Amino acid sequence: MGYNFSRFTRGIAPGSRIFAADGEPLSNDMLRAAVPSIFATEAHESRSARFAPVPTVTVLDGLRAEGFEPFSAVQARTRVEGKAEFTKHMVRLRHRSLTNTTGDSFEIVLVNANDGTSAYQMIPGFFRFVCENGLMTGETFSEVKVRHSGNAIGEVIEGAYRVLEDAPLVAEQVASWKAITLQDGERLALAESAHILRFPKADQDGEAPAPVQPEALLRPRRSADRATDLWTAFNVVQENTLKGGLTGRVRNAEGRLQRRTTREVAGIDQNRSLNRALWLLTQRMAELKSA
Repeated sequence: MGYNFSRFTRGIAPGSRIFAADGEPLSNDMLRAAVPSIFATEAHESRSARFAPVPTVTVLDGLRAEGFEPFSAVQARTRVEGKAEFTKHMVRLRHRSLTNTTGDSFEIVLVNANDGTSAYQMIPGFFRFVCENGLMTGETFSEVKVRHSGNAIGEVIEGAYRVLEDAPLVAEQVASWKAITLQDGERLALAESAHILRFPKADQDGEAPAPVQPEALLRPRRSADRATDLWTAFNVVQENTLKGGLTGRVRNAEGRLQRRTTREVAGIDQNRSLNRALWLLTQRMAELKSA
């Protein structure tokens, strides 16, 4: 099947991201245009001779042969000249047996770098198609790390299958969350906790006031998100926390109200940390509701 590359790569530069469209996985040409560090064949010059680089694309091709396909990728920005070709990146893959274009799907999240900032890491994730959320699961599911040495490709593929074994457990947990109804106060408690995670300095003697109040994180972006179940509340809070774009007002040093808009959490490490913390938070809410 042929691809219209321009609609995927228009305006893309190193330090950006790419998402699949129309349910089709990303090709290497698409990935190369957006996330060049996937294709690094050598280590960054800052690494010692003991560092064994393995091109992510080699691992990716091995995972493709085992039925895993990439559907999104992002690369970290760097201000160090010449490092963009080696920096940390994240690729989200779905197995062909679990891929669909409606509802949601289990994923494997692959993180790597050839500049020494990351080992290979594989984390279970979940993708909600209605809002293109990338949800990473909490600490209760498998996570695999592979060092830059030895048979990295074989270990990564083996690790991917270990993570894939958690797919039924993750799907079961999501189904249980869909069956839990939250009261308004419980939804607000979820939002307040997420607000603290996203703006940890907001309540520290007025330092760095948050652009929005916790209630704003409950604001649905589509009619389907007005449901009162825990899974929907989690997705609304997660999307508003990570994607940004919410507008509020804060007082400046002179006491004047200024309009502020929340920023997207674009950093790979912060995005991952918040995602997993929000999943764990929702898991604890489910446990309290089921007690």
